[in-house]
This record gives sequence, C-alpha cells and structure tokens, in this order.
Amino acid sequence: MQKLLLSVLIGCFCITPLTAFGAMTIKLGVVTKPGSAQNIAAEKFKDLIEQKTSGEIGVKIYHSASLGNETELLQQIQLNTIQMGVITDAPFDTINPITRVISYPFLFKDNAQADEILDGPLGQEILTALEAQGFKGLCFSENGFRNLTNNRRLVRTPADIQGLKIRVMASPLQKIIWQTLGANPTPMPWPIYTELEQGVIDGQENPLWVMQEYKFYEIQKYMTLTRHVYSSHIDVASLVWWLTLPAETQTMIREAMCEAARFQRRDNREKDAARLAFLKEKGMQVEDTPNLGDFRAKFAQLQSNDIYSDAKVNDLLLRIIAATR
Repeated sequence: MQKLLLSVLIGCFCITPLTAFGAMTIKLGVVTKPGSAQNIAAEKFKDLIEQKTSGEIGVKIYHSASLGNETELLQQIQLNTIQMGVITDAPFDTINPITRVISYPFLFKDNAQADEILDGPLGQEILTALEAQGFKGLCFSENGFRNLTNNRRLVRTPADIQGLKIRVMASPLQKIIWQTLGANPTPMPWPIYTELEQGVIDGQENPLWVMQEYKFYEIQKYMTLTRHVYSSHIDVASLVWWLTLPAETQTMIREAMCEAARFQRRDNREKDAARLAFLKEKGMQVEDTPNLGDFRAKFAQLQSNDIYSDAKVNDLLLRIIAATR
C-alpha cells in the first residue's frame, strides 16, 4: 500500500527523472534563524552541493519558519512542496514513534556515544523506518544536550520543578517527560521569546546555543545543566522526490548532507564552553551540578510506558539502551 501511494504521488507531481547532476534547485526548510544550529547544517550543505556541481544544482534555504513550524515543514516534505529539511527529532514523534528512542531521558552519556549510535546501524534503522511515511532519512545533525531554564527559581532536584509551566515541542514523549518531573508541559511552536517575556510560560528546555542565539538570558533568570535529553536533528528528503533522482545524484546529496551534519556537530560542540561563560556573564544563575541521580530515578520505568508500547519501538529502545551501558 505504501509503495502504491508513493507511485501515485510521483505520478501526480509529474516529476521527470533527472540525468546525473541535472540543473535543479533544492528547496530546504528550517524553522530557525541564520546562525542557528539547523541553519549551519543547511548552509554547509548548500555550499557543498553548489561546489560539487559547479552551481548546476542550487539550494534555496527557507529559514525562520517562513514556511511554517516543523510539523508543517514535514508535511510539505512528504508532499514534495519542498525537497529537504533539517528538523528536530521530536516533531517526528507523532509521524513515526520509532524516533522516540532518540529522546529517551539520559540515554547517551556524551557526544561520542550519541555519534556512535546514531551514525551506526541502530541509527540507520531509524532513518530507514521513516520511508514508510514518505521521508528519505539521510543522517543526523544536532541540537545538542538540552538544559532547563525558568524565571521562577533555581532548580537542583526534580522537586524544584513542581508546578513550573514549561514549553515543550509538539511531542507526546516530551509531555510525558515533564509530567514525570512534576512540571506543567505546554506544547508551543517556535519561536517562544514573547511567551517567555510575558510570563505565559515559566521556562523552556533547549541546548546552550539556543539560550545565546535567541537571547533568553534577557528573560530567563535561572538555568540548570540537566542535559536530560540529547536532541538530534534528522536531516531528511522527500521520498517522492528522492525516487526520481539518478543513483549518482542521490549518493552525492547524501554524502554532502552527512558531511554538513558532521561539520555542524563539531562546530556546535566547540562553542559550548564559551556559550556557558557568556550566559553566566550576562547574569544567568546557573546550577552546574544538579542532583542528576534523582532525575534519572524518575525515569527508571519509562521504557515500560505506553509511549514505547509499539513492539518495534520498544525492541530498538532496549537494544540502544544495551549498547550505551
């Protein structure tokens, strides 16, 4: 049925297969502004593609949510309205629950372990699984490890989170994570500066680059280095479009996107120490050593939650947990 649907979609779009490196423009969507993590990967990909093809293949980046939020971008990629996206893993949650394994709390101990898993066979299983929903998963770039900020109190233990209204992405898993910690999770699309400034929400959770790039130090007093979830970006293409491309073009696009992802991950990690220093200089009160043992204990039984009840999802989660221990 899925193969038949893809065939019908291809026919509807009347896409003619290209010769290798035939002239075209790839439309690529991100929700963040220039200088952000998604944009760095997208811009590096654009540079690589245009260099490799001497400009015969161009890349037009639609940034700053100009085409909609990440859920809307995913819908446009499925329909081949745009061809590619650098999308946070959480919005895939409602499309294919297999992506929930990435955001399991405290799964990866460090960046190297995240790379080992996601760049290896287990990560490839996630990318391949997305084909059932019309995506060609190419590779993983990153947001990074997520940390908590809020404007009410310094958080050291889960008890300090009780009652905080925390913005989360449109993801069932993200809601469960923060409910488990006693917060009031509030799904909200990006950006969220105004909502934080006006007190509609108390706080949010994101990697350090977000706090700096979006100037959350102006409106958030407290930050806790929880590193509770490793947040990836899944770099995807429209499968409808992908199946029209010659093998040589597919290989070139995949290699360029993966090279861009590795570049972006290195760039992101090299800047984190300076970002933390900057945020402290700007007056944020930072809890560097929260009681992570108490946080981890809250999630001891999460793998048995209904959110992971799908047999394939649970099997992959258990294999990844085993591989990280």
